[in-house]
Amino acid sequence: MILYSYWRSTTSFRVRAALNLKKVDYTLVSVDLVAGEQHGDVYRAVNPGYGVPALQLNDGTVLTQSLAIIDYLDATFPEPPMVSSDPALRAKQLAAALTVATDVHPVNNLRVLSRLEGQFGANADDKVSWMRHWMAEGFSALEALLPGGVEYAFGNTPDLADICIVVQCVNAHRFGLSLDPYPKVARIEANCLAVPEIAAAAPDAQPEAEKS
Repeated sequence: MILYSYWRSTTSFRVRAALNLKKVDYTLVSVDLVAGEQHGDVYRAVNPGYGVPALQLNDGTVLTQSLAIIDYLDATFPEPPMVSSDPALRAKQLAAALTVATDVHPVNNLRVLSRLEGQFGANADDKVSWMRHWMAEGFSALEALLPGGVEYAFGNTPDLADICIVVQCVNAHRFGLSLDPYPKVARIEANCLAVPEIAAAAPDAQPEAEKS
């Protein structure tokens, strides 16, 4: 398998973590989003949506969108499961994951920030304020959604919700949003980063990080 990824991409972090937890072998190919490599003809042939990650299977099939890729991995490599077989718990895990993946991430990604700057004149401080606002909204919702008394989001092993939460915490630290008001989120981040497979998927652990 080939994973097209960008080291700082939170969506790429999600898939790297899932692949590592499931002990799936893959080759990592870097797509430099800041340099615009996603818009080149080579990568456009892989993913016409220009985003990362994209996972190319051994038969040449290309999968896109991080949660769809993780769903495929869960169906193909079921251990450890990223969502529960219990319908109600699965729905709760998905709700927490989607709080990050659909409520927070889309409005804070590079394309949106570039549009805010280019069309509306947002400066660097404006963009940071924008990102902090939406992260705070999402983390506040998660604090209300998540149970207590467990190590991770919904149990004592990391699942899809944990993967989505820990990657968003990376952006929170990067842009100066304190996790102090969100103790459940902070607990999940600390416990996830203590898992070697997740820590190895983090942005700072990627080879490109040393060059930036």
